[in-house]
Amino acid sequence: MSQNDPMQTELIPADITQSHTGALVLSGNWTARTMAGAGQKLAALCDANVAEVVVDGSRLETMDSVGVWILHRQFKEIRNTGRSIRLLDWSSPFLKLLDAVEKQIDMPLPMPPRESSLEKIGKEGEAAWQGMFALLSFIGECAFVLMRIAPHPKRWRWRQVLKNIQIAGFDALPIIGLTAFLLGIVVAYQGSGQLRHYGANIFVVELVGFAMLREFSPLITAIIIAGRSGSAYAAQIGTMVVTEEIDGMRTIGIEPIDFLVLPKIIALIVALPLLTVFADVTGVFGGMIMARSQLGISYHEFLVRFESEIHLSALLIGIGKSFVFAAIIAIIGCYQGFRTKGNADSVGRQTTRSVVQSIFIVIILDSVFSVIFSLLDL
Repeated sequence: MSQNDPMQTELIPADITQSHTGALVLSGNWTARTMAGAGQKLAALCDANVAEVVVDGSRLETMDSVGVWILHRQFKEIRNTGRSIRLLDWSSPFLKLLDAVEKQIDMPLPMPPRESSLEKIGKEGEAAWQGMFALLSFIGECAFVLMRIAPHPKRWRWRQVLKNIQIAGFDALPIIGLTAFLLGIVVAYQGSGQLRHYGANIFVVELVGFAMLREFSPLITAIIIAGRSGSAYAAQIGTMVVTEEIDGMRTIGIEPIDFLVLPKIIALIVALPLLTVFADVTGVFGGMIMARSQLGISYHEFLVRFESEIHLSALLIGIGKSFVFAAIIAIIGCYQGFRTKGNADSVGRQTTRSVVQSIFIVIILDSVFSVIFSLLDL
């Protein structure tokens, strides 16, 4: 934004002189290219002892918005001290430019409208509602692709399924085993202190058995897999969205759900129940060790009572839960990966959401299962 730009390439720098006390003469080109030091010089020449500062613009050659902004800032400081400013011999284009810039600078910035608490709750509720329908749509799309390829075994990507079973199942054995083992120790240790008071030491077998097989093993395994494998699914697919690999797959005729989602769902449905059984074994083993050390129950006595008192239904209930948990974790992880918006920050955000939502839904479903099984006397 400039006025009366000269044709020559060499521009006279902006300059300020003082003709007499309180009178400043501006000369040269007050533009972004030639303003070096002009603002500081202008501030130094302004005499604080005069009531009116006269600014002579008769020698100005060119001026742009940068020069006007520097002048406006200095004029504002002068007016704030109670002094007035009089412009002398300014050309009409420069006055119009000064007036336009001053209006824009003094105009207050528009404030975004403040949302009420009720409005925020409404927007969050609407977003959650839309997200729920999007998730149901994704589940339906996965079911449609599954029914389409189910009659054709040759179209199943067994290599991808086996690879995901290794990553989500076999590689997770150490952390699952250690966690379940320590959890079994904790359950037996906390229960032994109370049972000892009533002389009911042997009941620690039922405590460890039912707690681990029905509740803790499937739940803790699902939570660990949600944080380990569910987040990996979201991060992998989200990164492929960012790098446009998903678009490339669609371009060459490969269905992303067929290639990426279904193998992960099938692999996790196979791996999570097996991990749950492994967690049952290690958890009960940890409880058995603690019962031996704290309550004096021998391993043989523990196993005999475990066999007679813990029914097969407890094991089957835990395994049945794990099938549902596996499907939920895999679907939510893949779904959040596809919702990535195209930058690295979005990958991290969707990965976090996949873990939080998976764990939240797993806990909710576990509570629902507990109520249903209680009503059915299972």
